[in-house]
Amino acid sequence: MKSKTASLPYIIWMIIFIVVPMILVVFFAFTDKSGQFTLENIAKVGQYSNVFLRSIWMGALATLISLILGYPLAYIIAHTHARRQNVMIMLVMLPMWMNFLLRTYAWMTLLEDSGLINTALTALGLPPVKLINTAGAVVLGMVYNYIPYMILPLYSILTKIDGSVIEAAQDLGANRLRVFLRVILPMSMPGMISGVTMVFVPSVSTFIISKMLGGGGNLLIGDLIDMQFLGNAYNPNLGSAISLVLMVLILICMGIMNQFDDGSENMEGGMML
Repeated sequence: MKSKTASLPYIIWMIIFIVVPMILVVFFAFTDKSGQFTLENIAKVGQYSNVFLRSIWMGALATLISLILGYPLAYIIAHTHARRQNVMIMLVMLPMWMNFLLRTYAWMTLLEDSGLINTALTALGLPPVKLINTAGAVVLGMVYNYIPYMILPLYSILTKIDGSVIEAAQDLGANRLRVFLRVILPMSMPGMISGVTMVFVPSVSTFIISKMLGGGGNLLIGDLIDMQFLGNAYNPNLGSAISLVLMVLILICMGIMNQFDDGSENMEGGMML
């Protein structure tokens, strides 16, 4: 009885901020402006398939880059002295203490045609490079803003790996590469899955980064939803339909990723040399 009472505030919070908004999204997605049931909004979503593909591609690319950069950094942090670990984690989280818009705007000053990077290139006698308002700038903004969400779960899981398991693998004749591939990498898979999910989901649905660094030329699904609710083409019904389809796609991607997250198998795989 006491546990039910303790969970009551969380249940109320979920109903107000999760269940009710979801019901509203579904209602608007399957109704027209007069409130009548229709499938027209869902049918119109197919017109924006290229935007969905672009968003998924750029989100996946940003996630892959974050994993490639974040894993070695998390590994280095996890194997440094405890005092240094706290400092390095603080440095990873430091940009997150700043407003999201300010962080993105700072990249605008670096990437614009007369920004610091092109100014430095010109000073070195090199031609300026088109950096701002490109797909690369959008991916860069995604990686910069979301890479902490990749590093932190990886760091958390890497610090929990028992050192005796690694020593046992080395005693059995495994070299460093084999230890990493057959022990550390499989055992860190839960952290990789969490990091990939935490980076991919906001990357796919982002809209501020693509607006500020993409210049409107790299329309993403988040921009499209924003236009339906806040733009001149105000159409909350279509915006809800697009949001619903996006949620379904994200849930499918998360379901696929969760198939690779099996703690018992990861542990056994880590012991197979």
